[in-house]
Amino acid sequence: MERKNDHWADETAAKIIREKGEKPHYTCASGITPSGTVHIGNFREIISVDLVVRALRDLGKQARFIYSWDDYDVFRKVPKNMPNQEELTQFLRFPITMVKDPWERDESYARHHEVDVESMLPIMGIHPEYIYQASQYRASKYALGIRKALEHREQLKAILDKFRDEEHKIQGEWWPISVFCDSCNRDDTDIDGWDREWNVSYHCNLCGHTETMDLRTAKGVKLGWRIDWPMRWEYEKVDFEPAGKDHHSQGGSFDTARHVCKEIYRWDPPVTFRYDFIGIKGSVGKISSSSGIVVDLKDILKVYTPEIVRFLFAGTRPNTEFTISFDLDVIKIYEDYDRLERVAWKAEPSKDEGAYQKARRIYELSQVEAMPAAMPYQIPFRHLCNLIQIADGDIDKTIAGLADFKPDQLPGIKARCRRAAYWIDNCAPEEFRFKLRPDGEQAELTPQEAAAVRELRDQVVSCIEQYKDDKSCAERIYKIAADMGLDSKALFRAAYQALIGKDQGPRLANFLRSINQKRLLGILQAY
Repeated sequence: MERKNDHWADETAAKIIREKGEKPHYTCASGITPSGTVHIGNFREIISVDLVVRALRDLGKQARFIYSWDDYDVFRKVPKNMPNQEELTQFLRFPITMVKDPWERDESYARHHEVDVESMLPIMGIHPEYIYQASQYRASKYALGIRKALEHREQLKAILDKFRDEEHKIQGEWWPISVFCDSCNRDDTDIDGWDREWNVSYHCNLCGHTETMDLRTAKGVKLGWRIDWPMRWEYEKVDFEPAGKDHHSQGGSFDTARHVCKEIYRWDPPVTFRYDFIGIKGSVGKISSSSGIVVDLKDILKVYTPEIVRFLFAGTRPNTEFTISFDLDVIKIYEDYDRLERVAWKAEPSKDEGAYQKARRIYELSQVEAMPAAMPYQIPFRHLCNLIQIADGDIDKTIAGLADFKPDQLPGIKARCRRAAYWIDNCAPEEFRFKLRPDGEQAELTPQEAAAVRELRDQVVSCIEQYKDDKSCAERIYKIAADMGLDSKALFRAAYQALIGKDQGPRLANFLRSINQKRLLGILQAY
């Protein structure tokens, strides 16, 4: 039987069961404010919860994965990457769910960003239960939790101040709630009083509207987020929720929420862990929804297959920072995943049984849904990129040149081909890209270089089928250089210039063996 206790997700699942005891089901939570594009750093929390939920289910437990859209938060700032900036500015201080969608695709700004995420997560095999906080608040689902906060507001104030220095402690009268004005929809309001039961009075500083509302029917009242978070832990009976390292700093929001949850709402705070930031290789500035410098899941999936995206997260402990690359390191990431796959399927030996079990578990958690019935067809990403460029970007033509794959492996091959083609066109460094010369087009070569290209054509290309591997082909190429008294680098340069018009290119022996012989001879006939 496979061991499922060495992976960090399995360790967390075991900890949840140990600390929360045996239960009919366990609730695991995540959430975010859809204030802008949901970037790949936010996705780390989503997939971390998904991995823990899978680990719980692998232990035979029922696990509920809830994802909260905090779409009743205030629209504080217009992100730089949003269209119609001037129009959006008119909605500042509105609840995000009431901000107009600048793309005019969805019913609101918030819903637009929610749909963008909700449409992508099934591709990753992630299927949360979505909770929309605007709907919850407007339906007065949290009336009891709000009243409890009002009843304990002095105690809440003390908890919030506990981790603050004197300069940042709450000054003057303080209320644990805010109100969106029923007349102008903005939150520039002040609380005037509470009758110690259900009625709260407020006035708006912008439009002058005043109102006394019943918490059991009010639509515009909302808890401050440091209280809202633990209130919802108790309301949803949350057993596990991770948080970023900014929230997990000592005395930070998670520490505060833990105290509020236990002391005010009488619920044992959820098991948690801290997850670290994600870097994007070559990007400038911190990934941030509000600044507009954003790389999201959709961007990542243009370059990496869903399984490899899952692998990046499943194969890295949450508290470890790592970088997602769009440069040449993409090739290495694909190679790392392919090696993991071979070890998991015992197509490549592992160091020992423990190493095999670890690889197998990471591979299991990297799959979108169930484990495949057999090991998928593998083609190295670097080689695939070369084949696609040889085929002038034609994916169908590239696949037609592959051998020995089964029909059920074709979708996986196509998925990798699409990523390779996109990466070549949009991300690969210029030195990696090439295009074969048309027949008869000549490179500017010295007489000696042209003679070397002729030798290469007549002694290697004309009988390329006799070379069964790259090594034997490479040996023959080096022999040509030696026989002609030519430095091997000079021969390689002449060959690349003749074929692709560059001084360098893919490994020459493999390159020649990958190109259709008739096409090669057509390119080199001019020499």
